[in-house]
Amino acid sequence: MKPSMSIARTLSCLSLACVSAIAFAAQPVTVAPKPDLAKGQATSTAICSACHTADGSRGSPANPILQGQHPEYLVKQLTEFKSGKRDNAIMKGFAATLSEDDAKNVAAFYSGKQAKAGFAKNKDLIALGEKIYRGGIAERSIAACAACHSPNGAGLPAQYPRLAGQHAEYTEAQLVAFRGETRKNSAPMTDVAAKMNDREIKAVADYIAGLR
Repeated sequence: MKPSMSIARTLSCLSLACVSAIAFAAQPVTVAPKPDLAKGQATSTAICSACHTADGSRGSPANPILQGQHPEYLVKQLTEFKSGKRDNAIMKGFAATLSEDDAKNVAAFYSGKQAKAGFAKNKDLIALGEKIYRGGIAERSIAACAACHSPNGAGLPAQYPRLAGQHAEYTEAQLVAFRGETRKNSAPMTDVAAKMNDREIKAVADYIAGLR
C-alpha cells in the first residue's frame, strides 16, 4: 500500500532537514585566535609606555591606570579613539597605528596585570563620595555608580569599565568632560555627569580611588 501524499511530504521534509543538519554540522567551526600577549607587551613598550608606563601601572594621574582593566573595554576605547568617536588628538594618533589584532593584543596584556590598590585622599568628602557611588542622588535622578560599575568598582566585562583604584584626578577629569560633552562616547555617563556639581564629582572620584 502506498503512503498517503501527506505522509510522503512529511518524510521528504524530514529527509531534507536531516541532510541540512548533517551539512551544517560538517562545516568547520571558526575559533577566534587568542590574543598574543608577547605582541601586546611589545606594543605597550613601543607605543604606550611613555604615557601609561610599560605595564599600565600607576603613572601620571593625568593618564588612566590600565592594569586590570577589562580587555573588551580597552579595545572599545582604542577603536573609538581611532574613529574619532572619542575625541583625543594624542590617542587618535597612536590608535591609528594599531590594527584590530594589535588592539586586542595590547588590551589583553594590560588586562592580565594585577592592578595596584589606590586610596582616597580627601577625608572631608569621603562620606559624600560613598553616598553618591552607592546610592546616587535620588532627588536629581542621579543613578548610583555601583549599579553599573559594581559595589567594589570591578565593573562588568564588555559593558562597564573597572573603576577601583583609578587615579582620582583622571576620573574627575573624565566626569567633567562628560558633563561638558567634550567626551561623547557614552550617553549614560553624559546624562549622569550633567546633573553633578564640581564638589560631587570630586567626592565620588576620590572615593573611587580607594575602592578595592
